[in-house]
Amino acid sequence: MVTLAVMTTTLMIVLDTTIANVALPHMQGTLNASQDQVTWILTSYIVASAIMTPLTGWLAARLGRKTLFLVCVAGFTIASALCGIATSIEEMVMFRLLQGVFGAPMLPMGQSILLDINPREKHGQAMALYGMGVMVGPILGPVLGGWLTETYDWRWCFYINVPVGIAAAAVIVLFIHGGKDAVPPKLDLVGFLMLSLGIGALQMMLDRGQGEDWFASAEIWFEMCLAVLGFWWFAIRTATTARPFVDRALFRDRNFVTACVLGFFLGVMLFSTLALLPPLMQRLMGYPALQTGMALAPRGIGTLFAMFIMGRVMGRIDARLVIAAGFTLNAVALWVMTHMALGQDDRLIVIGGALQGLGLGMVFVPLTTIVFATIPGHLRTDASSLFTLVRNIGSSVGISIIGAIQLNNIGAARSSLAEHIRPDNPLIGALGGPYNLDSQTGLALLNAEVNRQAAMIAYVDAFYLTGLLCLACVPLLLLVRSAKRQAAQKAEPAHAVME
Repeated sequence: MVTLAVMTTTLMIVLDTTIANVALPHMQGTLNASQDQVTWILTSYIVASAIMTPLTGWLAARLGRKTLFLVCVAGFTIASALCGIATSIEEMVMFRLLQGVFGAPMLPMGQSILLDINPREKHGQAMALYGMGVMVGPILGPVLGGWLTETYDWRWCFYINVPVGIAAAAVIVLFIHGGKDAVPPKLDLVGFLMLSLGIGALQMMLDRGQGEDWFASAEIWFEMCLAVLGFWWFAIRTATTARPFVDRALFRDRNFVTACVLGFFLGVMLFSTLALLPPLMQRLMGYPALQTGMALAPRGIGTLFAMFIMGRVMGRIDARLVIAAGFTLNAVALWVMTHMALGQDDRLIVIGGALQGLGLGMVFVPLTTIVFATIPGHLRTDASSLFTLVRNIGSSVGISIIGAIQLNNIGAARSSLAEHIRPDNPLIGALGGPYNLDSQTGLALLNAEVNRQAAMIAYVDAFYLTGLLCLACVPLLLLVRSAKRQAAQKAEPAHAVME
């Protein structure tokens, strides 16, 4: 029952990061908001969640794991209901902030609980169950959100959380145990505020950069300076204060640091591709929303299948080899997607999505197992919070940077294609029909087609870049210590004390 409660809350939180995306146009009309205002519905949730995630370990020690989990589930459920009844953009943004505040601790708390209730030899299976919610949620979110919006109303994207939250709260009350620490740790308020400043400013910069033309905007420069100041001050504070906000022991663990770096790129791969494919399919290839969701479904099926298998073989196979195979399979999937073209069916999308789903599942389960392989039990919640934070920042960076590169490449590809639109080009003459350079209509049609083809080229280039990032992650696995070496090191008392 505890596992079921953790899985349902995990899925509920992760779904909420993407389920509202497809409903934004409907919210904009109902709430009488501008295009710029409606984006704050997403931004407010992301920023609040990012700032609160690192505080999870301290809150769990201060309030107790059961109390914190129950408060978060209840608060998130109430905030979801309030989002459903919101009548203005101001109310919606405020309630989404509350969702982010209460939802942030639930992911690392759930991960920590699963690790605590399972013996070490079953940590792979536990992380497979946890990963099903974390990895499949973002894929199912747009599909479920689109269906609820079209069939019922956008408000049901939030109402659907209410019965799930009530059921999860009941399970927490009955089955989860865990009090607060006998001596709760002191909060390094300066460290927390500086980390919050860095995270909040970075998230704002990434979320608003594209709309503000990036560094052509004074706002983006200001947010970047705040982010650098916050992270720099936080790093100095962590290195020099006696009791820093984040325990320095985490940064001394090579497996944990390497896994965080790989988790960052995992977030880049997952969310950048998810952000690119729906507009590609709907705007360029003319797919309706339902068909888009169905074409993307094999990605989730592949992820579930891979995690099901990984949960049973972890411990028998070197985790580094599995992760390397997963990143390589992701690169192959993205290479498949580079062969996509306008006017084709969804075959390559389905094949590429299924392969990428398999690859993501092969990476996530052993990676999350490695994160906690050498972490002491009392630091698990802190480690889970930091790992979740880094992965979420990776997703934000991936969406923003890959999206910006894709938009920039559209201009370059369009200029290259436009050079060949000349009367002496036999290919242009062979088009005939409406594509007549001597008429305004023909020029307009040619311009529209050039824009479509340029956008397709830019998407293909983005898939190439993401695939290369996957391959670049493989050498980092050389920094990860093997399970046998970990066991040997634990057998040495002197070294155990140092760890």
